[in-house]
Amino acid sequence: MKQLTLFLISIIFLFSNATAQEGFDKLALTPPMGWNSWNTFRLEINEDLVKEVADVFIEKGLKDAGYEFVVIDDGWQIDRDEEGNIITNPDKFPSGIKDLADYVHTKGLKFGIYSDAGYETCGGFPGSLGYEYQDARQYAAWGVDYLKYDWCNTGNQSAPDSYLLMRNAIEKAGRPIVFSMCEWGLSKPWEWGEGIGNLWRTTLDIRPCWDCSKMGHINEVRVENFMGFTKILDLQEGLEIYAGPGHWNDPDMLEVGNGELTYDENVAHFSLWCILAAPLMLGNDVRNMSDEILEIVTNKELIAVNQDPLGRQGKKVRDDGDFEVWSKELNDGSRAVCLFNRSEEEAEFGFTWSEVGLPQNIDFKLRDLWLKEELGKFDGEYKAIVPSHGVVVVKVYN
Repeated sequence: MKQLTLFLISIIFLFSNATAQEGFDKLALTPPMGWNSWNTFRLEINEDLVKEVADVFIEKGLKDAGYEFVVIDDGWQIDRDEEGNIITNPDKFPSGIKDLADYVHTKGLKFGIYSDAGYETCGGFPGSLGYEYQDARQYAAWGVDYLKYDWCNTGNQSAPDSYLLMRNAIEKAGRPIVFSMCEWGLSKPWEWGEGIGNLWRTTLDIRPCWDCSKMGHINEVRVENFMGFTKILDLQEGLEIYAGPGHWNDPDMLEVGNGELTYDENVAHFSLWCILAAPLMLGNDVRNMSDEILEIVTNKELIAVNQDPLGRQGKKVRDDGDFEVWSKELNDGSRAVCLFNRSEEEAEFGFTWSEVGLPQNIDFKLRDLWLKEELGKFDGEYKAIVPSHGVVVVKVYN
């Protein structure tokens, strides 16, 4: 009888472990979509704000457009208790994280949280160094679905080892949690991140501007530590070979609707992140965004390009100075093509079929994904007038 009991326990354990691993295998098969508090609110977050954001996901159609993660960034934690358990700031989150996660889940959404691989977060709150398994168990108990894991105050730690440690802790905790590695691209995580994280930052932090930058120091090395979206875009070239279902390059959160970006710049920013198969994490105050910004971030035809199940990251196929052509292969064999004009004046330019990997001798249909209209059939090439700092995005199909 004892042997039978042990046998049954073993079977149950193996089945449960296989089920858990299957859950992890199904994470982030398309780039994650959601909202993160950092770009707009920094450390000024609280449970009322997060609940209002979750409500807006439903009211404004963000959930219907595909956005599902509501993620709180740095500033939710305050200390650890005598047993080392992370303590939530009671002034900001008086009901606790479990209650907040439950609220988000009642909306049919998923809840995300933030920590850091070092002894302190970037905001000076307790990091997870030395508490990885304890924190992972706590996140699982709270019902967390997404973890952004930062890289401040890490000293001489090994990034691959630190992220693998937390990844193992998450798996042992037993709840499938999307793992976002925010290491800023310092140790080329695209080369080692697959199988550890579901997405990894490829650059330092984004700012809501066209091409601004700010110099700073990381580990005593002088770097551009804040960049506009075009500077970040330039750093994505060549990384497309590392991305795919379950493991994505992350050029940072969207700044659409923030700062002084113009309408055309917002459209370009969103379009290029879709072409890149980048995670689409909104960084604006979605409660107060204009109808114009809402229309941009809920363009279902561009989102479909981003979420295409083939999981192919787009790439630049031509660079004529200020005039660029970016192309993304889609699951049905078609191409999404983005004409990007960096110049100060509108300009006419285009592309040929061969440049985007299609047979040159076939007539293809084109659809404009911002005008949302069919353009007709074209023979061998297509040209369009592209606004300054703007884009034209078409789907090329047979």
